[in-house]
Amino acid sequence: MGSVAADAPEATETVFRSRLPDIEIPAHLTLQDYCFERLPEVAARPCLIDGQTGAVHTYAEVSELSRRCAAGLRRLGVGKGDVVMNLLRNCPEFAFVFLGAARLGAATTTANPFCTPHEIHRQASAAGARLIVTEACAVDKVRAFAAERGIPVVTVDGPASDDAGCLAFDEALLPAEPLAADEQVDPDDVVALPYSSGTTGLPKGVMLTHRSLVTSVAQQVDGENPNLYFGPNDVLLCVLPLFHIYSLNSVLLAGLRAGCAIVIMRKFDHGALVRLVRAHAVTVAPFVPPIVVEIAKSDRVTAADLASIRMVMSGAAPMGKDLQDAFMAKIPNAVLGQVRRAPAPLSHFESISNDCLHLERSSMVVGASGRRLGWAG
Repeated sequence: MGSVAADAPEATETVFRSRLPDIEIPAHLTLQDYCFERLPEVAARPCLIDGQTGAVHTYAEVSELSRRCAAGLRRLGVGKGDVVMNLLRNCPEFAFVFLGAARLGAATTTANPFCTPHEIHRQASAAGARLIVTEACAVDKVRAFAAERGIPVVTVDGPASDDAGCLAFDEALLPAEPLAADEQVDPDDVVALPYSSGTTGLPKGVMLTHRSLVTSVAQQVDGENPNLYFGPNDVLLCVLPLFHIYSLNSVLLAGLRAGCAIVIMRKFDHGALVRLVRAHAVTVAPFVPPIVVEIAKSDRVTAADLASIRMVMSGAAPMGKDLQDAFMAKIPNAVLGQVRRAPAPLSHFESISNDCLHLERSSMVVGASGRRLGWAG
């Protein structure tokens, strides 16, 4: 019982291929080299726009600042294989630190500064953070933890007035001389270590390599028929938190690769959103359903305010038809895309109608021992 006949035919493998041309995956490149591969073409174009201060950093400046940040991190003892914690809301410094750490062969673990001290300590400890970059308002949450372990704390908005132990970002991480050359990095080295939300248990670190993020971004914005139609003339609104992989991957990294201008908002606010969309003619707006609800119901946001937007990406939860209809009335010139999970480490934007798209993403969760724990969105 249960035996197989000796003459049973062998199983055959069937491969279904798209009629579209293959997307070239430059998996030999590091993430930072991949994102800045077209730097000569976009060097003078706006790259990161700080929505709070109005500061504009060109692509050449962002590349230079990431190299200076890498030199500053090395001076503070960060090297290949180490982990830096970005305990930050959205700000240009988030990108400088992330890219600077990548140049050293270090990884960045991202965390919400509004998490509890216990949650932050647990993640920093589990990730093995060697340095914490945060804001003055969150210093109290990491002060004792950092002092106990001898970890430097750098604040992007200056040290707290009563805390001489913190280092100011400009002084500590932006020395005059940039890093002369990137560290030798293998594409399979970890570059990002975001943590899952802990919906089905305690949060778990997700080990993302240079190769995996290059592959993910390439599937979104490269090739003759990209899944996300980002181009150098697009202006992306970055209001979703960069400490979440959705915004880090599909806004910051995909935007850098495509040569877009990225407008950074620290938090969602009706007035600020309308002002920035109008001022910078934002064309792509990645949202989540709570923001969609706020916009759809708000009398402060009109269709004229959002007329420049051509595409909205919404993720993290589905939207019902009534909400979609109410929201689409506010973005008459845009298509709407929704995120859904898929059992593969990829992102893709699949058109299913004239005004509705689906985006897929997931990543393999790997434990500290290297054992695969399953897929996480």
